[in-house]
Amino acid sequence: MAISASMVKELRERTGAGMMECKKALTDSNGDIELAIENMRKSGQAKAAKKAGRTAADGIIVIAANNDGKQAVIVEVNCETDFVAKDENFQSFANAVAQRALNSDAADVASLMAMPLHEGEDTTIEEARQALVAKIGENMNVRRFIRQTTNDGLAYYQHGVRIGVLVDYAGGDAGLGKDLAMHIAASNPVCVDESGVPTELLDKEREIVTAQAKESGKPDNIIEKMVTGRMRKYLSEITLVGQPFVKDPDTNVEKLLKSHKAKVNGFVRFEVGEGIEKKTENFRDEVMAQAAAANQG
Repeated sequence: MAISASMVKELRERTGAGMMECKKALTDSNGDIELAIENMRKSGQAKAAKKAGRTAADGIIVIAANNDGKQAVIVEVNCETDFVAKDENFQSFANAVAQRALNSDAADVASLMAMPLHEGEDTTIEEARQALVAKIGENMNVRRFIRQTTNDGLAYYQHGVRIGVLVDYAGGDAGLGKDLAMHIAASNPVCVDESGVPTELLDKEREIVTAQAKESGKPDNIIEKMVTGRMRKYLSEITLVGQPFVKDPDTNVEKLLKSHKAKVNGFVRFEVGEGIEKKTENFRDEVMAQAAAANQG
């Protein structure tokens, strides 16, 4: 039976599932919408889709690495609550996703989700995610991953399950690599050095410090020196090489690297939920607002 666009639209509206999932379900049910819904409920697709709009800003960071130490991947898998982040099933899923991301050529999350969760199995990561949503009862998703490959050294560090770091470095030894990864986890630099600072970030900060300096009422030439000094301090705070080394604040990372004849080619730092706008609810305010509305009525 031919599957029409209107049939797909109706199924999407009734289940909240994606277009391709709905089309496949209709094809499998030979156009029977009720059977398609029943099958989707059994597989967890409909339930997962209904929870898809809920904010998943908690979760864990997982790192997986090859035995040769030349390739690793860092993955963020989200859920709604810290309680589920500690769940064994959720963590097992996240670790399996990381292994698949490490041992595949997936270029983005969409292509990764279409791959089997385990080698030799048919169940895709997306299907496994939907089944887990149906089982646990929370929205969850694979948010992002970065696969890092190097011909030099590759170090990684995890602070619990909420922060993960990969560092690509040359020179030094494994101990230095671990120290660098721990420092980045703790100090959260924006980039390796000044050359990597985004122009818009520099421009915004310069605008702020210039406005602050002008409030002093000092001559322009003094203001210029004040701005230069404050920008230098700002760069030392946000660049890896400019930051005081966490294990020895009397020296900075640049000096540490020079003492080991080493350099950092790049790094990746993931922290759970960063950049996700979390919905905050105040039950007391909500009740008071409803009561006020009732009184006005």
